[in-house]
Amino acid sequence: MIRSLPIHLAGFLATAGILSAQTPQPVVVHELPPLFQASQALPPGLFAGPHHRVRELAQGDGYLVHFTVDSDYGTFECVGLRDLQRRVREIEAIASLVAVSKSDLFAEGMKKSVEAPIEAVKRIVQKPGESVAQVPHTVGHFFSKIGSGIGNAARRASEGSSSGTGSSSRNVGKGIGGAVLSIAGFDKARLDCARQLGIDPYTDNPRLQEEIEKVTWAFFAGGLPLKVGVTVASAGASRALMATEVVGLPEDIYDVTPSELEFRDRKALEAMGIAPARIDAVLANPNLSITVRHRMVQSLTRLNVAGRAEIVEVMAACDTIWRAHFLRDGLHLLEVRHAARPYQACRVYGRLAVGQLADGTVEVPAPVDYVAWTPEMAAFASRDDLVQFPRRLILDGQLSQRTTTELGAAGWEIVPFRTAR
Repeated sequence: MIRSLPIHLAGFLATAGILSAQTPQPVVVHELPPLFQASQALPPGLFAGPHHRVRELAQGDGYLVHFTVDSDYGTFECVGLRDLQRRVREIEAIASLVAVSKSDLFAEGMKKSVEAPIEAVKRIVQKPGESVAQVPHTVGHFFSKIGSGIGNAARRASEGSSSGTGSSSRNVGKGIGGAVLSIAGFDKARLDCARQLGIDPYTDNPRLQEEIEKVTWAFFAGGLPLKVGVTVASAGASRALMATEVVGLPEDIYDVTPSELEFRDRKALEAMGIAPARIDAVLANPNLSITVRHRMVQSLTRLNVAGRAEIVEVMAACDTIWRAHFLRDGLHLLEVRHAARPYQACRVYGRLAVGQLADGTVEVPAPVDYVAWTPEMAAFASRDDLVQFPRRLILDGQLSQRTTTELGAAGWEIVPFRTAR
């Protein structure tokens, strides 16, 4: 079990109502999300490696744990264990690329490519990307009954994209790649570099994107074979946080261009009967990276049941990168469950995407780190739009003992994801 600091943050918060002097009312007691010690919560290789170290104090938000990573290439704020794993892998990939850029072969490639008419190369070599600075967000709104405001959010995403004011995640990878789209083979070489590193070619990490493009260009324009590799100190998840699963990247993201992936996603959504305007909103949402969007569409394709259009609306409404990742992880859980025990339909309650079995049981995916019994979680447990169904929480993470007890008392069945498959 994960150990938290022995300070008041690990205690309880009394949230009693006004007590009647004549008729005493029971005091409602909730937990505060605990403060974790990263050195105790994480396996050694994930906590620290040759190029990074996680700061000791990590605050839970009731669902995910927020980590700060200091590295040789900047500071990274990670929202959840899955984000931490992704960033550590990317840090190791940057280290591999930096090592390659100091090699004699890289110097030879740069010398041979000096005549290439691309100013963007010079800019990247002279001014590497800054470290990624991210503002943490909670994903608790997925478990809230409050309406999603999907239409407005999707419209804003679409308008932001068309006006050029959208999130930077959509512009990632538009450095050298955008400048040399007319040069046959470069994009393929860049994708092959990402494949060798085992990382997302459309990551929202600008420093990693620039290192990939700088190294790929030197070898591509220099006519030299590019061989890079990375060994991640700990690709596995935290044992103390119940070993969340790292979902593999779809192989076709390395095989085809971004425009081809967009075409495939559009055709797949059309086959589901999604309206053209809603498809446009999904494709325009700057918070859905190419890879995240493609993985969501793949999951929906495999969830071949009624109700997927509702989930597409939630995709269009994702208002942060972190929430998009959380929704993607939840859809993966539903996809795997559906393959083992097919759903009759998918549904969305508020923003919560669920699967429903033929007997009416609703399965709610929970790709979390550590859930505390907060007022928000108590409200989720007793949601009146779900109470009419048999309810099952598909848990990929950990619950506090109090949360486990209270959910059980409220009629929820807890199914650990790994044992449920």
